[in-house]
Amino acid sequence: MIKTIEWTDQGVRMIDQRKLPAVEEYPVFRTYAEVAEAIRSMVIRGAPAIGVAAAMGVALGLRDSKAKHVEELRKDFEQITSTLASTRPTAINLFWAIERMKRLFDELVRDGADRRSIAGHLIEEALTIQAEDIENNKRMGRFGQDLLPDSGTILTHCNAGALATAGYGTALGVIRAAVENGKRLRVVAGETRPFLQGARLTAWELWKDDIDVRVISDNMAGTFMHQGLIDAVIVGADRIAANGDVANKIGTYPLSVLAKQHEIPFYVAAPISTLDLKIPDGSHIPIEQRDATEVTHIGGVRIVPDGVSVFNPAFDVTPNKFVTAIITERGVALPPYEESLRKLSVGGPAGRPDAEKDS
Repeated sequence: MIKTIEWTDQGVRMIDQRKLPAVEEYPVFRTYAEVAEAIRSMVIRGAPAIGVAAAMGVALGLRDSKAKHVEELRKDFEQITSTLASTRPTAINLFWAIERMKRLFDELVRDGADRRSIAGHLIEEALTIQAEDIENNKRMGRFGQDLLPDSGTILTHCNAGALATAGYGTALGVIRAAVENGKRLRVVAGETRPFLQGARLTAWELWKDDIDVRVISDNMAGTFMHQGLIDAVIVGADRIAANGDVANKIGTYPLSVLAKQHEIPFYVAAPISTLDLKIPDGSHIPIEQRDATEVTHIGGVRIVPDGVSVFNPAFDVTPNKFVTAIITERGVALPPYEESLRKLSVGGPAGRPDAEKDS
């Protein structure tokens, strides 16, 4: 399994996803500020992986704090968490992980723990979040694989695989589970402009797993659907509102519309930590605007005339009416999502209670 992120005594080791597939490199980020910059610059990306990285960044910062007393330590902690929280605004897993670390920190301070003990417990918590993510992805795969055909072609967008998580993957985890259970699936990966996560990352990790994958340019998807070449679409998510509206990589929304038009199921796979039930719908999801050079340049080469402005929103929002089902580690949510997501969020019955028959 691809090691997206690891805790080491020297710091947090991550695979540099900006350099894939040409170079497989694992730099170590030795301070919380370096971890924050790795998140911001997309050395690591994908909502679940960002959450794990944030937790490890918090633990690293507390471990290396020079605070002499609790008030200094609290001040350091606030600086660490605010720095990490400012990196990527859309992925709710980032804030979920930071809040989880905050709750533990406050509990340890109330109990009178010293700095070394607090740091140790935070490191353990970050490692727990990492382990839970891998296990949650595998559970998601077991639930979701039943939804995919015994044979056929699955279209995916961006990268929602091992590289976007602590391991195994969300959308690609469902595909992996289906293949492991004997289903004969082919994957079509949209290139995912402008950062090319589909062409560079999804194709790379599926190729390494010997799963049949073909890359298409994003504007080919509608034609492939019209020709009857796509049997299902499955994507990940960076934030899901209470009503089931889904924020995911830019270009997801038009795929959902095309899938609806061609009567193709459109599935979303994401952990419970991606749910944001505090917001009623997708209009409340903040959409990150990224640097224009991601659009104006490819591989460092300018492709847009100098002086021409561009737009570069990193995400779009898919309305719930285009989503066939949302796959989580607790089960499959079906419409109406206000009810099914709420039940799953509190550990209630799955939308498909028979789905985990082999767990």
